[in-house]
Amino acid sequence: MSSSSVKKSTIAAIGVGTIVTGILAYAVYFDHRRRTDPDFRKALKRESKKTQRAAKEAAEAQGKEQKIRIREAVARANEEGFPKDPEEVEGYFMQEVAQGEGLCQQGNANTLTGADSIEAALCFYRALKVYPNPRELINIYDKTVPKPVLDVLADMIAVDTTIPVGSNAPSEAGGSSAGLDLE
Repeated sequence: MSSSSVKKSTIAAIGVGTIVTGILAYAVYFDHRRRTDPDFRKALKRESKKTQRAAKEAAEAQGKEQKIRIREAVARANEEGFPKDPEEVEGYFMQEVAQGEGLCQQGNANTLTGADSIEAALCFYRALKVYPNPRELINIYDKTVPKPVLDVLADMIAVDTTIPVGSNAPSEAGGSSAGLDLE
């Protein structure tokens, strides 16, 4: 009985050895072919370029889709309107900033999905719309808001030309466009 179990284990070891040897032989063959066969190398490069091109096209399509969602979010926020009464403005501002910060803190702020970053940025956008000095608030956002959300917010500001943040925008300090950039 023990001689048959030795034979079975020997047969199993030989089988495993054969399979491993076959895999190693294929790897050596593939590597040799990759290094020496110009047609094979060209085919590998073509496949790599095709994969890179597909990834680039997918990223561009996702970027276009996100820009559309950003435009829709800005339009929706502007349609909803903003409060005009100073007391309502202050409460609205505080509510939107708190909600934006809460959305940023859910999970890891640097890995927010596109929809999550749009929703968080939309809160900061609404707060920006009612704030008396948008340039000052943007400087604060630069220091406190996570980069993915800040990038979406920048796109929202670019879509909405009514926010006075450009170089020709007057600041509260007497109409100078320099604002806080002088410090």
